[in-house]
Amino acid sequence: MPPADTGASTLRVGASSASTAPSAVPSAAPAAPLGLRERTPDEATRLRPGGPGYRRMTTALFAAGVATFALLYSTQALLPAISADFGVTPDAASWTVAAATAGLALAVLPMSALSERFGRRAMMTASLTVAALVSLLVPFAPDLTTLVALRTVQGVALAGLPASAMAYLAEEVRAKALVGAIGLFVAGNSIGGMSGRILTGWIAQAWGWRAALAAVGVLSVLCAVAFRLLLPKARHFRRGSLSPRVLARTVGGHLSDPLLCRLYAIGALFMTVFGAVYTVIGYRLVGEPFGLPQGIVGSIFLVYLVGTVSSAGAGQLVARLGRRGALYAAVGTTAAGLLLSLSHSLAAVLLGLVLITAGFFAGHAVASSSVSRAAETGRAQAFALYQTAYYLGSSAGGALGALAYRAAGWEGTVVLGLLAVVTTAGITLYATRRAVTARRLSHARAANALG
Repeated sequence: MPPADTGASTLRVGASSASTAPSAVPSAAPAAPLGLRERTPDEATRLRPGGPGYRRMTTALFAAGVATFALLYSTQALLPAISADFGVTPDAASWTVAAATAGLALAVLPMSALSERFGRRAMMTASLTVAALVSLLVPFAPDLTTLVALRTVQGVALAGLPASAMAYLAEEVRAKALVGAIGLFVAGNSIGGMSGRILTGWIAQAWGWRAALAAVGVLSVLCAVAFRLLLPKARHFRRGSLSPRVLARTVGGHLSDPLLCRLYAIGALFMTVFGAVYTVIGYRLVGEPFGLPQGIVGSIFLVYLVGTVSSAGAGQLVARLGRRGALYAAVGTTAAGLLLSLSHSLAAVLLGLVLITAGFFAGHAVASSSVSRAAETGRAQAFALYQTAYYLGSSAGGALGALAYRAAGWEGTVVLGLLAVVTTAGITLYATRRAVTARRLSHARAANALG
């Protein structure tokens, strides 16, 4: 495995030396158009662990992460109950999840552009507030079509949060603490995903799925209030233009960067596995040979605690193995979990879910933090493209996973997941081989120069 690295250079292989991304504008220049300013404030003024404001910042973004995943996947643990109530198949019910993630994926780029104009803090606050208010309407949906429509609106509303949060961290947190800070935000995602599913599972068992969704709505409102009260004001944000031409140039620069494209693909593939597994697992556990009640199925999502640990510890994993080494570890862990989940033993299935969750959250934390190091300009747009790929992967995983389950049972869902992780390994291996080749060429040139 490659040695530990300190930046994105270990992943930036295969890109040309003359980057096609827009060039950076010196920080002393007047306010630059969207995506063209390189944000390089004095490192000493950024937030750091133990410093003033850091704890408030991490707590606020943790609360935002909790609300984001609790809202985004609020119907996932309830799919069997929704299917029974509306009399629809698993793949039809899965759209209550897929529509929300697709709405987020399609809206995240324009929302990130608005954050360049109005600020990360304002965009995140508005996004979380609207999504929380919509969540109070979701329990009253009279049919599946209305439920899917409301969930789509909810996903669009949430789109202003993820990319803005990543850009906020990249601008306000010291570089050495960035992976850890992003890991804590991702850990909030895992807590939200876990608590939302456990809460909905037990409440649905007692009072039905509509009451369960109402409880998630109340939780999200509380998180939104805590976020607004705790998040420190941005000190290093510089307002940009909303020029469509500049936005297109910035996005085009990111999409022509081989490293960023690989990171986007990796995020999408990891999320495809995760979306497929957690969309379908409820159907498997309530059916034979397990026959678990709804409340117990909801409690299965306690394994998200593993994701909290693995995402928060991603920085240490990168320090020991390097970024590519950490990705290999995440891929291997996820694949092992998928294979274990094929067992008809409940204990083996649970262990498989633990491994899948740990591998996913570690891989996501490494890939998303690598975007922050690789994108020298237009960070909000770089993060937005990552989030677009990530949540499109979630939508694809949920929809395709449910179709595979309907066609071939749990084995079909596992095959889909294995195809995704094998592709992720292939992308990482390609990057490794290109890095080795580049290093050899560099050594040869140095030797020739000395000779």
